[in-house]
Amino acid sequence: MYKFTAKEKFKVLKALKITPTRIICRRYKIDRTTLWRWRKQYDGTVKSLEPKFSRKGIHHPNEQTEEEKQAIQNLVRRNPTIGLNELYGKLCRQYGYKRNPVTLYRYLRRNDFYKVKKRKPYIPKPYDTPLSLGEKWQLDVKHVPFECYTGNEDRERHYQYTVIDEASRKRFIYAYREQSQNSTVDFVLRAFEFFGYRPKIIQTDNGVEFCFLRGKGNQGTKDGRIHLLDKLCLHFGIKHQLIRPRTPRHNGKVERSHRNDNERFYRYLRYYSFSDLQTQMAAYLKRSNDIPTCVLRSHNSCRWLSPNEKEQELLANN
Repeated sequence: MYKFTAKEKFKVLKALKITPTRIICRRYKIDRTTLWRWRKQYDGTVKSLEPKFSRKGIHHPNEQTEEEKQAIQNLVRRNPTIGLNELYGKLCRQYGYKRNPVTLYRYLRRNDFYKVKKRKPYIPKPYDTPLSLGEKWQLDVKHVPFECYTGNEDRERHYQYTVIDEASRKRFIYAYREQSQNSTVDFVLRAFEFFGYRPKIIQTDNGVEFCFLRGKGNQGTKDGRIHLLDKLCLHFGIKHQLIRPRTPRHNGKVERSHRNDNERFYRYLRYYSFSDLQTQMAAYLKRSNDIPTCVLRSHNSCRWLSPNEKEQELLANN
């Protein structure tokens, strides 16, 4: 909590003469009770607003006694690795300690007997982005916001499937009525047709539309059944790679593209039917692949490239 000096209090009371109380409280982050206490304390001089006393050197009547402090220090010195429960038990049995364990813990923390170790900040490892087309695709799905629908029929959930080529950042998106294995397989087949090639790796999260729960010895099966996406990948010789659970940053490129969709598309989208959503999404897909991006730079210059331009450059170099 911030402590006001006498000059700052004087400035607040001076402003109170020409400014409403509610504005003063909001501007200086104080309540009315504090303001009235300052007014009662003020006698026309700045000195009257100075604090009357300080807690420095004042001891609480129920604080730890010197005998208790000495007993705690002795036990901690003899047992440097002792835990709080064991320390509290020895104090009670050997020294007749009758205080609450919380009181003991606060005393230990305040006097630096127990130091809380700071966690090391997470430093993400560098990500190896492919330099050629078809090395890896990132695949994900998001739901279309409810507020975008303006039709008269009952609202139903609609989903946007997204796949992005990591080298060119070119994307393919398509709308579906359900989030399921069949929708995933249909979308991947449409992506093959859209890009004109098949990738070596398809990377997804651990959603049920992409895989079964993969535990030890499960190996992607459930009750003897194989996920439809795994069947498709085995048929075309594609590796299905899963990211670590609850770690969306490993699928960062497609997740970032979803954030761009929210800012560029869904923020202004209004559709009245599912077919209207598909029509507008197809137009947005064509537009989004022509937007230059700072991460896509030409090898010959510093000019920003769009995903379509980057794809043509990679094709020319290979």
